[in-house]
Amino acid sequence: MTTTLRVRRLDSRATLPTYQSEGAAGLDLSAFLPEGPVTIEPGRIATIPTGLAVAIPAGFEMQVRPRSGLATRHGVTLPNAPGTIDADYRGPLLVPLINLGREAFVVTHGMRIAQGVIAAVARVEVVESHSLDETARGAGGFGSTGL
Repeated sequence: MTTTLRVRRLDSRATLPTYQSEGAAGLDLSAFLPEGPVTIEPGRIATIPTGLAVAIPAGFEMQVRPRSGLATRHGVTLPNAPGTIDADYRGPLLVPLINLGREAFVVTHGMRIAQGVIAAVARVEVVESHSLDETARGAGGFGSTGL
């Protein structure tokens, strides 16, 4: 199934999202930093612009996810992974990055910093109920199903 993602460059120097392989689930999102790099110190968060705005089709969302290479090699990830871009949002696409590593990390213009995955969204009707159906798990929470 192919769905169209309309992308608007807010500046002609911005990089359009791209799949890096035929089987890739996520579009790589790149940093838009033409004025110079941004250094993220350990334990700090920086919001990195992409220079893009998107029109996600109704019934879908864009999940913004970390890039595995940045996370495993440098400890750079997203503090709210996955983040959600709603279908009705038309503002600038920004990516919050957190440095969980031990050294400062430098983000440069054009660097691939995150992935955007387009996913279908189910809408539900919320109905208040005074009781819920029973299940084998019941109210068992964190770790209740084992390791």
